Amino acid sequence: MLLASAAGQLTTAIARTLRCNDQTVRNAIYAFHARGLAALQPQSSRPHTTQATFDAAGRDRLQALLHQRPRTFGRPTSLWTLALVAEISYAQGLTARQVSGETIRATLAQMGVHWKRAKHWIASPDPAYVRKQHGAIG
Repeated sequence: MLLASAAGQLTTAIARTLRCNDQTVRNAIYAFHARGLAALQPQSSRPHTTQATFDAAGRDRLQALLHQRPRTFGRPTSLWTLALVAEISYAQGLTARQVSGETIRATLAQMGVHWKRAKHWIASPDPAYVRKQHGAIG
């Protein structure tokens, strides 16, 4: 990219030749002018900073939310999922915008809570269910 640019080629022509976006070519040229040869070193693509979605009070409210059942909020389930927590958090005003389940998981991890997938256990209204179950498996 840099050699083609130095030779006078347009960014759109360079991008077409390399089969990339012309903005990628512009970014590479700008980085080279700003940082020199250091711009050629591989770098992480992770964001340098992240914006916290929940402040301290929001994390406390999130924790209080999780101590309630989803049925309290009119949902037809008694198990929390990350997507459901994200949806209820937005509906209850804990977040200013709809966030992803991954944002909820990361926030819980910062709070020291490790999210585990809910397990569905089979239950029966039959009063003899336990006796029958133990009889079947010995």
